[in-house]
Amino acid sequence: MNKQTAPHSLTQAASPASLHEGYMPGFGNDFETEALPGALPQGMNSPQKCNYGLYGEQLSGTAFTAHPPERTWTYRIRPSVKHSHRYEKLDLPYWKSAPCVDPDVTSLGQYRWDAPAHSGEELTWLTGMRTMTTAGDVNTQVGMAAHIYLVTKSMEDAYFYSADSELLVVPQEGRLRFATELGIIDIEPQEIAIIPRGLVYRVEVLEGPCRGFVCENYGQKFEMPGRGPIGANCMANPRDFKAPVAAFEDREVPSTLTIKWCGQFHETQIGQSPLDVVAWHGNYAPYKYDLRTYCPVGAILFDHPDPSIFTLLTAPSGVPGTANIDFVLFRERWLVAEDTFRPPWYHKNIMSELMGNIYGQYDAKPQGFVPGGMSLHNMMLPHGPDKDAFEGASNANLGPDKLDNTMSFMFETRFPQHLTEFAAKEAPLQDDYIDCWNDIEKKFDGTPGKK
Repeated sequence: MNKQTAPHSLTQAASPASLHEGYMPGFGNDFETEALPGALPQGMNSPQKCNYGLYGEQLSGTAFTAHPPERTWTYRIRPSVKHSHRYEKLDLPYWKSAPCVDPDVTSLGQYRWDAPAHSGEELTWLTGMRTMTTAGDVNTQVGMAAHIYLVTKSMEDAYFYSADSELLVVPQEGRLRFATELGIIDIEPQEIAIIPRGLVYRVEVLEGPCRGFVCENYGQKFEMPGRGPIGANCMANPRDFKAPVAAFEDREVPSTLTIKWCGQFHETQIGQSPLDVVAWHGNYAPYKYDLRTYCPVGAILFDHPDPSIFTLLTAPSGVPGTANIDFVLFRERWLVAEDTFRPPWYHKNIMSELMGNIYGQYDAKPQGFVPGGMSLHNMMLPHGPDKDAFEGASNANLGPDKLDNTMSFMFETRFPQHLTEFAAKEAPLQDDYIDCWNDIEKKFDGTPGKK
């Protein structure tokens, strides 16, 4: 159990630099935190009267009977029903949900994109979201969507939550603040944030313009993968995930709340900030994580391990061992395997692999896979190193080699990923990417013992 009292409440008078100090460490912990002393009931969840005239309310991230249940008790200035009113549909044409199969778009293929450029247009977290692929079905709560965000403007007295999905946010450029019901999370490149389904938040630009990647998870929430025979250490460690301390706003100001529900967006007008949770306890919370704390493991004698060895988070499906989504991180590491082709080998996979480049070069594609760019290798489509990468790795001196200046990731799902119209027609698609394998040569020689 972690407990921490927030040194500052998120009030109208607070300066941006003093909104929060610190986070609570641990993944899946049962946290408790209060922004005012005594705001958190002790020994019970729902007292007859809460201190400070607060309302007790539970946010459930799983069914009541799930094991273990994931829920957080909040103690807030108003119950959430006061942050909800009549809704009107809102059109956000670039944010798509599965199923989204455009008959004029071919998703069968190997694709790669340059980093989308900033247009100079003012874009918020909602208007700047650009869906690249969708997979599964948001209505049956399986699958995912992959997005690029281009954000230049803070949300002003505007708030959002997704009833559809958990969001995994991977910045590539700029710094963002997520002011949530449960506290404040600031993220920058080489960090990620996980925003749970149903949590209200506002996104502010701390340093822009901002660009990054989002994995929208419709299914079971992300968890840490089992390490199996690796044991208790390395990969991502629970203590490096940070949950925010309680902070609240008590502001009477006309505001807008937008909800994503079954792939549609709905907007309601309210008269105050909904970020009014003064204290909370539970295990359903947002997190941030520093990717530089990920400790990779790998082969130290021969052969190249499966990319699953680099899984940072996984969202399980109903099929054991087959994820709804894996979030896989490829960062700096030493390569030491003997008599081994060290880059990823050629393969076809039941999983669909969408990769993004945070910075540097990726070893299997040293040319063309640029920071801010993405690639897609859909299920059961072959892919692997280009000729230069193959020749370099096949003929390299196999001494210890530091793979440096690199950080890329993969959103991998058991479902085929369908391109959106934006990905096919507006995003900077590299039309010649498929040609990167054209000059691979036939090397077959039937002479016995010939390599």
